Amino acid sequence: MTNSLFDDFDLRGLKLPNRVVMAPMTRARALAEVPDDLTARYYEQRASAGLIVTEGSPISREGTGYVFTPGLYTEDQVAGWQRVTDAVRGRDGRVFAQLWHVGRASHVSLQADGQPPVSSTSKASGDSAFAYLPDGTPGRVDASTPRALRTDEVPRVVSDFATAATNADNAGFHGVELHAATQYLFEQFLNSQVNDRTDRYGGHTVANRIRFTLDVVDAVVERVGADRVGVRLSPFSTVGGMPADDRTEETYLALADELSARRVAYVHVHDTSGFGADANSIGARLRALLPHLRGDGTAIILAGGLTRRSATDLIDSGLIDLAAFGRPYISNPDLVERFRDDIPLAPANPAHFFGGDAVGYVDHPAATNLSA
Repeated sequence: MTNSLFDDFDLRGLKLPNRVVMAPMTRARALAEVPDDLTARYYEQRASAGLIVTEGSPISREGTGYVFTPGLYTEDQVAGWQRVTDAVRGRDGRVFAQLWHVGRASHVSLQADGQPPVSSTSKASGDSAFAYLPDGTPGRVDASTPRALRTDEVPRVVSDFATAATNADNAGFHGVELHAATQYLFEQFLNSQVNDRTDRYGGHTVANRIRFTLDVVDAVVERVGADRVGVRLSPFSTVGGMPADDRTEETYLALADELSARRVAYVHVHDTSGFGADANSIGARLRALLPHLRGDGTAIILAGGLTRRSATDLIDSGLIDLAAFGRPYISNPDLVERFRDDIPLAPANPAHFFGGDAVGYVDHPAATNLSA
């Protein structure tokens, strides 16, 4: 097995010390929806990653779909994220903020004045949200039936993304990633089975399906520059009640061409099939699509069930440039060092994945501390 996972990488001028990416993971630890000292410690511990992509950060109250998620739309939140980026940069790390709007994957208890969530559609997902129970305690509830955005409201949502990108820049992030994957607002426009609109953002043509995503990309690029913008996609995903879409290839090939023309820094592909045990295990349709997502200088990140070996094989094959790991980073803050030194990975406890305090969050020791 080669050591290509530990080679450096030039991400449009941002020098990454290795090809390991910490994937975005919701941890629901921000009790006031503001990053705090625990948040800073959590990311600082993992700063040896070539690149960190933070947990999804809602761009507005409207975009929130989970309790205790740190946003990027108030001054306090920006100041909180500044503590995080200072901590990561203090360890010579690189970190992008993931900008998030969940669309219909929300609940009225999370929305201002109990309003319904907004989406491309008024169809409910049939999935759940991590929101507030009738007694005010957090828990799983059925996602609320959404309200379809009016055409004249869409520019406001685009503007919210642009403002959040500026906030991320002011907070000291190296860049931003748009969460256009796994059931959330972008996918609700991209999926022709969900998007039943008949306006210029409607699902009946590929140009209209991808228009909202491109409007946001353009607005964010104008604020922070294309070299500092990544886009996360999950073609063929059925997460969160998303139906299979026979127009997926058409949609994502067209989107890939447009992202390439805009010279974004990277496309971050989330393989939600659970595959990834070896270099040949990616779903056949996703494997065929990956080369088309690589634009002129656009890097490809792949996430989803990867191991050190499968990630290395995929990098060596030229199919991807960077490999993202999520769950292994929960209990292995020194994942890069463990991979490099062939140290077994510590298991994570699912009981501490979401919510809680420092336990299961910042108390996982590095392997060097265990042997000291």
